[in-house]
Amino acid sequence: MPVNTSALLTASELAAAYSTRELSPVEATEAALTAIDERNDECNAFCLVDADAALDSARESEARWLEGNPIGWLDGVPASIKDMFLTRGWPTLRGSRCIDRDQDWDADSPVTARLREHGLVLLGKTTTPELAWKAVTDSPLEGITRNPWNPALTPGGSSGGSAAALAAGMGELSVGTDGGGSVRIPASFCGVVGFKPTGSRIPLYPASPFGPLAHAGPMARSVDDVALMLDVLALPDYRDPTALQPPMAAYREAVRRDVRGLNAAYSPNLGYLEVDPEVSQIVGAAVSALNEEGLRVEQTDPGFGDPVESFELLWSAGAAKWLDSFPEGSAEKIDPGLRRTWEQGLTYSASEYLDALAVRAALGILMGEFHTLHDVLITPTVAIPPFEAGHDVPPGSGLSGWQRWAGFSYPFNMTQQPAISVPVGFTSKGLPVGMQIVGPRHSDDLVLAVAKLAEEVSQWPTTRPASLR
Repeated sequence: MPVNTSALLTASELAAAYSTRELSPVEATEAALTAIDERNDECNAFCLVDADAALDSARESEARWLEGNPIGWLDGVPASIKDMFLTRGWPTLRGSRCIDRDQDWDADSPVTARLREHGLVLLGKTTTPELAWKAVTDSPLEGITRNPWNPALTPGGSSGGSAAALAAGMGELSVGTDGGGSVRIPASFCGVVGFKPTGSRIPLYPASPFGPLAHAGPMARSVDDVALMLDVLALPDYRDPTALQPPMAAYREAVRRDVRGLNAAYSPNLGYLEVDPEVSQIVGAAVSALNEEGLRVEQTDPGFGDPVESFELLWSAGAAKWLDSFPEGSAEKIDPGLRRTWEQGLTYSASEYLDALAVRAALGILMGEFHTLHDVLITPTVAIPPFEAGHDVPPGSGLSGWQRWAGFSYPFNMTQQPAISVPVGFTSKGLPVGMQIVGPRHSDDLVLAVAKLAEEVSQWPTTRPASLR
């Protein structure tokens, strides 16, 4: 079903319209809520919508804009939050039937607190697989989330609800989590922008049991919007003792840095992955366009083997630690795949966990050296296009788990490098394809600037399939 075109503006466009009074936060919020009414039954992007609270926030923002005193450039912009972040007054069930809905929900996570402080209109919470454990979005609690470009297909995950909401015009901004690609994969599958910044750039509370793999990340329909959102999300919070000091310069300005003349490496398959030919062609064409625009691109691999075994150990050990705190009898209620991950995580020793951390450290050192020669690394975001919803792997593929098709993303969770997915084209079936840009740790501004150039070269914002016009 087509969506209201005003619900497909970017946050930056909305803020400009607010400042000239062409649009108001109330009108933008009403458009987002209308899109939710029209499309959420089909997509299942939201697990909670609070229209009354959203409209109250929008009216407060409208008054600030009329007085010429907005809190910031995102004041009044409709946004959503993945149901992994604590949100005062709303339950945070994390896609699980084992979490008690009837308890006090009186705390905001750092992400939620920063959004409130900057006047964003919170529409509700987006769907996640149980405990965000996999790279598609379905759960025993909330069911299957579907891709707005083709509802028969998955939006990816684990931040698939956020990506689907953005693609369908259900708000301009969202925040996801990314422990193995969970922001970037659904961004690619849904044709939006998803950024995993440097580890600890965005404060987290409570601390994630997935430890050094866990990141929060902004998601939007433009690179500018992601940069604006990162300026808000990167502000400090005392509850995360590992959080980085906020940057000296604003990301909303750094994104406009001229990156022509810099050196980029392009690795079509990281040296070991099997990639769908159409994905390869689309990303390769985007890389060629960047090279023609002045980014000096060399095709080369970073030189590491697939770290999937170490990643899976760290991932399943984290899941096991979390699930051990669940009530007795939870094993019978959780996603069967998550249960297998839990059981596997219980088999590892402390020595094996430390060995996996050593692999992670060595990979980080290798990539650090690689970036002394190449300012950024470019790859496809995902090796395959979106596949049938309700499955962890493409039906008939024979793959043993989601990690086996998500090999472009999780290595850079292990290294905690900033990595972004930007849409660069469509398959012959009209499905979005994303390109990943990875930079050295703490180079979030550089990654955003290269992504901005890629966005301009691909001209993605002017291209939408008929179903979303």
